[in-house]
Amino acid sequence: MNVDEARLKLRELLSQVNPPELPKLLDWMRNSDELDQLLVDNNKVILQSIAEDLRARLPIDAMLPSESAAQHKMQHRERPTVHVDSFLYSEEQVDALCEEGAMSRNYCLSCGSFRTAPLDFISHSFSVSELQFLFQNVLPDLSGRTVVDVGSRLGAVLYGGYVYSSASRLIGLELSEDFVRLQNDMLHKYGLADRVQVLHADVCTQEVLLQGTDVLIMNNVFEYFMEPSEQIRAWKFIMQAFRKRGSLLVTVPSLQDSLDALQMPLQPGWVEELPVDCSVYLGRGTDPEELRQIHLYRVI
Repeated sequence: MNVDEARLKLRELLSQVNPPELPKLLDWMRNSDELDQLLVDNNKVILQSIAEDLRARLPIDAMLPSESAAQHKMQHRERPTVHVDSFLYSEEQVDALCEEGAMSRNYCLSCGSFRTAPLDFISHSFSVSELQFLFQNVLPDLSGRTVVDVGSRLGAVLYGGYVYSSASRLIGLELSEDFVRLQNDMLHKYGLADRVQVLHADVCTQEVLLQGTDVLIMNNVFEYFMEPSEQIRAWKFIMQAFRKRGSLLVTVPSLQDSLDALQMPLQPGWVEELPVDCSVYLGRGTDPEELRQIHLYRVI
C-alpha cells in the first residue's frame, strides 16, 4: 500500500468514528507515543544495540584524552560548548542524565551565583533518526556504490549505511587508532565486516580512493580537530581528488559555512547543491532543525 492509498483508507476509517469521539481519536494520533512504535524496526534496534555497547566503553562525552585540543576549542567558544554524541544519546537519554546530575544543559555565568546560561551542544555523529533520513530520504539507491565517511569516529555512518542502504562498500577514514579499534570491534561483533572497512588514514593520503568514491560524507569533520591551515589543505585536496562526475557529497554544516569560516572560496565548477526534503516524520524525538543541517551536493 502506498501513501496515497493509506491516506484514503485512513479517511474512510475516520469517517466511521462516532462524531463525539473523533476529536479524542485525533488528539491521540497527534500526541500519543504509541504510533511511534510503528517506526521501530530491526535496523533501528541493531543501531541502538551498537550505541549501548559503545556507551559502555566511552566516557559520557565520548571524547578521548588525545582530543584535548578539540575539547579546548569547544570550551573557549563565545558560548561554552560540550560534546554530546547524538548516536549514543537520544534527547530522552540526555534529559534523564541531566535529571541524574550526570550532565547539564547550563553553565554558571558567575561562579557561586545563580546566574546561568544554556550550554551549546554539538555532536560529531548523526543520530539514529538522522542516519535513517540520510540513507532513506536524502541519498538515492546505493546498490553497487562506494560510500566513504571522512572522520568516521565511532562508525555511526558505517553502521547506518549497512542497515539502511544497499551500498556495496562503506569505508571509514579515521585518524585515531583508538577509534579505529573501537569501530572494528563493533563490525566484527555485529557481523558487518563483509561490506564495511575502516582505514587508519588521513583523507589527504587517499587520492585513489576518493577518485572512485560515489558518496563522500563529512559531518563536523575538521573544525574542532584541525588548525585552519590544515583544514584549508584538506579541503583543497578533496576538491582536487573527489571529481567523479555525478558523485554525491554530504556535509554538515554546509560547504559555504565551512569555507567561509576559513575565508576560502568554493572552487568554481566543482559541485552544485541539491534540494533536501525535510518534511519527513521519523518520530517525536527527531529535530527538524537538525535534518536541515544536512546538505547534499553533486559533482558536476
